[in-house]
Amino acid sequence: MTLSQQSAERPAPSALRNSELSNTQARKKRPTKAEQRAETTELILDEAEYLFSLHGLHGVTLKDVAKRVGVHHTLLNYYFDDKQKLFEAVFGRRAVVANEVRMKALDEYDRATAGKLHAFLDTNLDLYGEGGDQWRHSGRLAALVSNTPEWGANMFDEWFDPVVLRLIELLKKALPDAAEEDLFWGYHFTTGALMLTLARTGRIDKLSGGLAKSEDFSAVKQRMARFMAAGIVEICDGKSEARPDKS
Repeated sequence: MTLSQQSAERPAPSALRNSELSNTQARKKRPTKAEQRAETTELILDEAEYLFSLHGLHGVTLKDVAKRVGVHHTLLNYYFDDKQKLFEAVFGRRAVVANEVRMKALDEYDRATAGKLHAFLDTNLDLYGEGGDQWRHSGRLAALVSNTPEWGANMFDEWFDPVVLRLIELLKKALPDAAEEDLFWGYHFTTGALMLTLARTGRIDKLSGGLAKSEDFSAVKQRMARFMAAGIVEICDGKSEARPDKS
C-alpha cells in the first residue's frame, strides 16, 4: 500500500476527534448501577401499584408483578424481601407526597371551616385527578386499603394520622364551641366521601344517567368541601339534636 493510499484510509484528525467525543458521550450516557436499580425499582412499583389497585394485597402474587414488569420473579426478591414489603413501598411512596402537599396547604389555609376542608380535600383531588394513571391507580388502592379492617386501618394510622389530627386541630379553632366527638365524626364522613370518590367506581354515572361522572374531579372540587363544611357546622351547632342524652 502506498503512502497516499494509507493517508486516504486513515481517518482525518477531525473525524477521530468526533469519534472519540461520541464514544465519550456514550460512556457518560450509560446509566450507573444505582440509576439502573432506581429505574427498575420504579417500574416494579408502578406495575405492582396497578395490580394491587385492582386485586388488593392478597389477590396479587410476586409472579404476577414480575410478569407485568417482564422479569423473572426471583429478581423481585433482590429489590423487595416479600410481597408485604412491596405493598408497603407502593402505598408509602404516594402517601409521602400527599401528606407533604396536604400539610403545607393546611398550614397556609388557616381560615374558616370550608377553607380548611378545601385545603384538606382539594390537594388530594388535584393529585389523584390530574396526576395521570399512576395517581389514579394509587387513589383506587387507597380506597381499597381504607375499607380493609385491621391491617388497612393500621396503614392509614401510620401514614395519615398526623395530617388528620392537624385538620382536627384547625377545625377546633374555627369551631371553638364544638364537641370534639362531633369534629371526629365530621372527619369520618368527609374521608368516607373522599375514598369513594378516589375509587372511581362509575356508580354515580349510572345513577345520574351521565349528569354526574366519577371521573369529573373538577365537579367534585366545586362541591365536596362546601358540602362537608356545612354538614360539620350543622352537627356541631345542633348539639342537643345531633347527640343523644348519655345520662
